[in-house]
Amino acid sequence: MGKIVLVVDDEVDFLAMYERLFRRQGYDVVMATSRAGGIDALGRKHPALVISDLRLPDGSGLDVVQAARGVLNPPPVIVVTGHLSEHNRRAALAAGASTFLSKPFATSPLMAAVRSGLAGTLDSRV
Repeated sequence: MGKIVLVVDDEVDFLAMYERLFRRQGYDVVMATSRAGGIDALGRKHPALVISDLRLPDGSGLDVVQAARGVLNPPPVIVVTGHLSEHNRRAALAAGASTFLSKPFATSPLMAAVRSGLAGTLDSRV
C-alpha cells in the first residue's frame, strides 16, 4: 500500500487526471468532490498529502486547508486554483497551505510539489 494522497476537486476531468497520475506513481488516491467530503476524508483516511481546489461547490478549499492543519500529524496541503491572484495565494498560504499552483498546470511541477510535500520540503512557490 502506497502513501495516501487526498484530492479535493469538483472538476471531474481534473479528478481523473490526478487519479491516473498518482496511481502510476504508486500512491493510493482518495477523492472528494466537495469541501465537506474532503474534510470528512481527512479524518477517516489520514492522508500523507492533500491537494485541494480553492473554489468548491459547498465552500472554500481554505476550509480543507485549515482542517488539515488541525489533525494529528498534519499533512502538507497543495492548493490549486483556476482563479490565480496574489490575494488568493496569500490567503492559501496564511491558512496553512504548503504551496499554491495555478490551473491548468503541467504534470511535472505538480509531481515535483507532491514529492517535495511527501519529503517535507515544500516551498510556497506559485
